[in-house]
Amino acid sequence: MVGYDVVVIGAGFAGLVAARELVKDGFDVVVLEGRDRVGGRSSTATLAGIPVDLGGTFVGPTQDAVIALAKELDCPTSPTYNQGSNLIRWRGKVRTYRGTIPRMSLFQLLDIGRIQWQFERLGRAIDITEPWAASSAKNLDGMTLDGWLHSVRAGSSSRDLLAIMARVTWGAEPDEVSMLHAVRYVKAAGGLDRMLDVVGGAQQDHFPGGTQQIANKMAAELGDRVHLRAVVSRIEWSDDAVAVASSGGVVEARRAILAIPPAHRLAIDIAPSPPMGYQQLAQRWPQGALSKAYAAYPRPFWRDQKLSGQALSDKGPVFITFDVSPSDDGPGILLGFVDSRGFDALPPEQRRKQAVASFAALFGPDAENPIEYLDHCWGAETFAPGGPTAAVPPGMWTQFGPLLRQPVGPLHWSGTETADEWTGFLDGAVRSGLRAASEVAATLRS
Repeated sequence: MVGYDVVVIGAGFAGLVAARELVKDGFDVVVLEGRDRVGGRSSTATLAGIPVDLGGTFVGPTQDAVIALAKELDCPTSPTYNQGSNLIRWRGKVRTYRGTIPRMSLFQLLDIGRIQWQFERLGRAIDITEPWAASSAKNLDGMTLDGWLHSVRAGSSSRDLLAIMARVTWGAEPDEVSMLHAVRYVKAAGGLDRMLDVVGGAQQDHFPGGTQQIANKMAAELGDRVHLRAVVSRIEWSDDAVAVASSGGVVEARRAILAIPPAHRLAIDIAPSPPMGYQQLAQRWPQGALSKAYAAYPRPFWRDQKLSGQALSDKGPVFITFDVSPSDDGPGILLGFVDSRGFDALPPEQRRKQAVASFAALFGPDAENPIEYLDHCWGAETFAPGGPTAAVPPGMWTQFGPLLRQPVGPLHWSGTETADEWTGFLDGAVRSGLRAASEVAATLRS
């Protein structure tokens, strides 16, 4: 006898949203999560008594799905601090600037503007739902972002700035990411300005209580339907049923939603095996790797110098910073996005030393002695490693894109990588959960 209508694998935003919607529709649902917590790539810790997000952090305009969910669950946002000048550490010097693009020579600014115009012109010919169908798809998918930048003779400053974008966006270098993926991803976010800006952009707001509270509240609503420490190892399926084996036992259902990144599907033995293309997709749709570091100070001293706390650096390991302090009075909290290469493998004390040195190189001697420090290396996790999202290499969208969310029998796919809008963001995860729930509900009703 089938025990449930739907089993959801993964208790991140996508899985919990899907389960929540299906329960609202009257279906019997169970959620299996391998970690000892919910939230997936959203995880909130505490630093100097303040919640800080180790994973997904920011939200902004047009991210309507996650904003509506947060409002429904009474999880308010606050504006990301954006007053004063930004800093850039570039070619050995630190200077101030305002806006998204650092102050450079006229030639460099013209080059960046030219690259941005060409980038978004390419996007106009790409359909975000079926990017592989565009006439330019094979050409764009046949080269990397770095290869395209060289082909249009981008200057070294433009290439270096886009390398910073690639690291924070995909946790990868420009020579690792398909140009088609880059163009489609940026279009799904509403353009480069929307994706990179603070005011009016994806970093406009954050949650003072952390993003994981949203997942915790969804899980509280679902109650004992959510099973933690249930690492799924095998799925057996027929046309109208699944049996899911995990460390918590075997669950039977009519349908399954795998709300996990494509690369993590490889950890599950599926029988009968899906068509070869699905297996190849999982093998060739890798997760990027990105780390984060936080330093806490008695108060946000940089604000006294009329600095926003936002900074860029062409020398790591910290390459972007934000001020996520709760107030002028303290504590002052600097968030740094960290290049995982050479960082993740270091012992904790060496990671701290290097990250704090990066903060001090930008913000001066006052940043040398934080009262508390915390970092997290997503690529070094033992379970479901990697983040923030998939770093899709050349050739994969045109070869496997049509299979990304196409169901196989009773198996349905979710997760932010499968979203059409705001792919890779918390909003994309919520949208994918809503889509998967609607898809499954329609199938069960029929």
